[in-house]
Amino acid sequence: MTHYAVTNPATGEVEKTYPTASDAEVRAAIECAHRAFGDWRKSEVATRVALLNRVADLYAERREALAAIISREMGKPLAQARGEIDIVVSIYRYYADNGPRYLEDEPIETAVGNAVVRKEGLGVLLGIMPWNFPYYQVARLAAPNLMNGNTILLKHAPQCPESAEAMEQIFRDAGAPEGTYLNLYATNEQAAYIIADSRVLGVSLTGSERAGAAVAEIAGRHLKKVVLELGGSDPFIVLDDADLDQAVQHALVGRFGNAGQACNAAKRIIVDDALHDDFLAAFKTAIEGIRVGDPMAADTFMGPLSSERALQTLDAQVQDAVAQGATVLVGGQRLDRSGAWYAPTLLSRVTPEMRIFREELFGPVAVVYRVGNEQEAIRLANDTAYGLGAVIQSTDLARARRVAESLETGMVTINEAPGSAAELPFGGIKRSGFGRELGRDGMDEFVNRKVVKIGA
Repeated sequence: MTHYAVTNPATGEVEKTYPTASDAEVRAAIECAHRAFGDWRKSEVATRVALLNRVADLYAERREALAAIISREMGKPLAQARGEIDIVVSIYRYYADNGPRYLEDEPIETAVGNAVVRKEGLGVLLGIMPWNFPYYQVARLAAPNLMNGNTILLKHAPQCPESAEAMEQIFRDAGAPEGTYLNLYATNEQAAYIIADSRVLGVSLTGSERAGAAVAEIAGRHLKKVVLELGGSDPFIVLDDADLDQAVQHALVGRFGNAGQACNAAKRIIVDDALHDDFLAAFKTAIEGIRVGDPMAADTFMGPLSSERALQTLDAQVQDAVAQGATVLVGGQRLDRSGAWYAPTLLSRVTPEMRIFREELFGPVAVVYRVGNEQEAIRLANDTAYGLGAVIQSTDLARARRVAESLETGMVTINEAPGSAAELPFGGIKRSGFGRELGRDGMDEFVNRKVVKIGA
């Protein structure tokens, strides 16, 4: 039975199907990646730099075709898909430029003789990646770890087989040695088999809390290193001295970009009482102006949700809140057209009894909360099982930094929309997972930090 398929969420039509890998193909891929590691770990750093730069070149050259693929696969508007390709290019360039110095030996002072910490690749790594940023999520794993000397097996989301295929082709065309980067249309059961294999030394998963717990359980049983980037319910705090226009614009982009389908999206918008009414009115107007339409159209800001299942999950959360007294200021229902279309939605008067107070909202639904002061904002921001990121809007930077120190998150952004950059470590705490991707911290996750000591 076919497990992987391109189902265009703008139409609901299945455009292409891919057969899942056989067990024999999975075993062969593991052996191929393991065999490649034996040579790749010994390769010159300059060889790795050249590969990453060539990969970046090919992403840039194929930008339009790659963007169109994910617009069909998961509904991302073409302009935002192009932006995803641009950050992918920057990630591969970043590790080509900075990876060599990150791999340099680190000297340690000793009482007698001298010592260094030498960084070496671990081996074969399995990446289990999601559909919401099909290229970017893979680059976060592949770029630093190919520089480290590791080899990569990719299990992409079942709805992203065409982009997975395109990425593997890029590595082939860039001259990557056979087995250095391999795509597998694997089932969940086959992924468990791969994790258990002794030749696989680590697993990186970006996905749901449920998937993360399942992978961590298997990896723990087999003593494998894991990095988990899971869900988020990120607070977006608007303090009483914030620039109102800036806060509204950043909230709009941070909540409705990619149809709200981002782990670090601005999911809980917490506004001081002094600005609440003005912010809510301006935010409502901005949401009503969102251009929802064909992902391939140049002026589309928001396309469909990724799937019918995603839409039904989101709508159930919204209807539960409405039934318990939440106020719908904009939207609140699916749009009357074929495909997985949901109206940009704004809710207020959400209370702790409602599902969406505790659950992650993975779609174009903004919830605005009113608080009386800075301390109330901090308490509400931290009142969640998640701890991925946060945004603070304030014209007083000293105050914003003080609030940032009180937030239980892995990342804080001040006076910008939530986002990502090649040089910034990405990851969270609590039920948002553990480990980091990107930056020097991301490069250090899957390395053997080997101590070499020489006596006097």
